[in-house]
Amino acid sequence: MSLTSRLLRWEAGPIGVSVRPRVAVAVLALVVTGFAGLIASVSLGTYAIPVGDVLGAVLGFGDGAADLIVHELRLPRALTALLVGAAFGLAGAVYQAVTRNSLASPDLIGIAAGSGAGAVAAILIGGVTSAGAGTFGAVPFGALAGALLTSAAIYLLAYRDGTITGYRFVLVGLAANGALIALTRWLLARADIDQASRAMVWLTGSLNGRGYEHVQWSGIALAVLMPLTLALARPYQLLQYDDDTARSLGIPLKHSRIALLVLATCLTALATSAAGPIAFIALGAPQIARRLAGTAGIPLMISALTGAVLLVLADLAARLVLAPTELPVGVLTGAVGAPYLLLLLARANRAGKGG
Repeated sequence: MSLTSRLLRWEAGPIGVSVRPRVAVAVLALVVTGFAGLIASVSLGTYAIPVGDVLGAVLGFGDGAADLIVHELRLPRALTALLVGAAFGLAGAVYQAVTRNSLASPDLIGIAAGSGAGAVAAILIGGVTSAGAGTFGAVPFGALAGALLTSAAIYLLAYRDGTITGYRFVLVGLAANGALIALTRWLLARADIDQASRAMVWLTGSLNGRGYEHVQWSGIALAVLMPLTLALARPYQLLQYDDDTARSLGIPLKHSRIALLVLATCLTALATSAAGPIAFIALGAPQIARRLAGTAGIPLMISALTGAVLLVLADLAARLVLAPTELPVGVLTGAVGAPYLLLLLARANRAGKGG
């Protein structure tokens, strides 16, 4: 490893990797915080479990009540929070970078609402259980179909003169968000009380009752989608500049933008199907990541790590703040996200981008 004035470089034979020291520190800090949050989430609660017993249960040496609580209740929930948070953070980074608008978050522009409407249709019309209990059923497929249809509709409606602008994309997305929320309420009004109550808890954004089937689904989907997104890192970076700059550097503008938006939509559907449309994570994680890394653009991997850390800590706080009563994590993130959204709007207005 060699240290220059601005870069850390690791070399192994012909392969070398260079990274800014601040970026390396941010990644390390987020990994450590995420691991500490994971351990705390499994350890703390109405029944506290010593960290040593937590590690013993994870490694297969636990027994009794501690082992049951770790494997049946807390560990799958915490792992799902990490994976869902990473998916939301990555999706938010792509949307904000491609549209060049910090308000272009899937939970604001209708993508999460479309995913939620598709999942609710699967829960209610298909007669399957909610994502919080038992089998997923058709929920992931309904969420993916709803998200993709919504994303395609928003893109087509925002497309003008061979391109889209972030401002138009956000406006169309906000309109779609309202329409999809109304559709979801109509579906709930037609459902029986048991189905509607299950769907309402899920729509709030909740990690309660998550099991290893959620971890498995989220992990496999993220393992496929994250490398595909990172493979488009160069067009992702260049699309954060103006269209002329990206085009002059040989980037196929339209195809790159569509590919990135499709991947971000799939990431949103993955996260929503596992935990519901949780607010703020996709909105706040990319901006927090950019400030942690000190970069001009939004860093992809740090956004994913930031989203994972935010959701794990938010879920831990939601379980403990009113213990023994547990809040749905979406309630807590929504309460934090509302003033943050007002701050973003005020900054955009001062910069002359508030419309």
